[in-house]
Amino acid sequence: MNRTSILITAGALLVAAAAFPAQSADRRYPITYVQKIEVTEPSRRNAAWENKDFLNCDDVVMTEEDVRYALRHMRRVSWKGYDPEKVDATGCEGEALVTFKNGRVLAMGIEPTGRIGTAEFDARMKVVAGSTSFYECSPCRERKMALLKDALNRADERRLKRLVAEGQLSASEAELRLKWVRAERDKP
Repeated sequence: MNRTSILITAGALLVAAAAFPAQSADRRYPITYVQKIEVTEPSRRNAAWENKDFLNCDDVVMTEEDVRYALRHMRRVSWKGYDPEKVDATGCEGEALVTFKNGRVLAMGIEPTGRIGTAEFDARMKVVAGSTSFYECSPCRERKMALLKDALNRADERRLKRLVAEGQLSASEAELRLKWVRAERDKP
């Protein structure tokens, strides 16, 4: 091979390598074919799970931009990787319907932890057989965990204020505990 063909081949490989991460999400659901995104439940709470002293799901809501971001970055995992009994969950899942130009509709449930469950429907809203899939989205988790951490901090503040109002803690002790809890939460 001469020098020119080597440079052309190397350039083509670099272009392909640069394009690969942009195409690495599930190819069945390309972001360029999205016609409409409807957030049906910004933050669906599990009543048995939610304890507003620990976390208020109204503080952790999903937006249309979160859905687009998830479509770009989600990676398929097996049921074992998704199983809620074996993996952390917050109970504050957002739900959305994504309509594609071909008429297919993707129902998505997205946890702030980056776990995503999907089901696909045809244009008549009949479930496509075998379409249930499970995904992990690490960039989504990093993005939403900052919001989740802020929500947890507000919940700690509410709980400690209530304890001060009930006379179970002094204001200075509550402030010290709040600083300690936030410092622990900020540790890597």
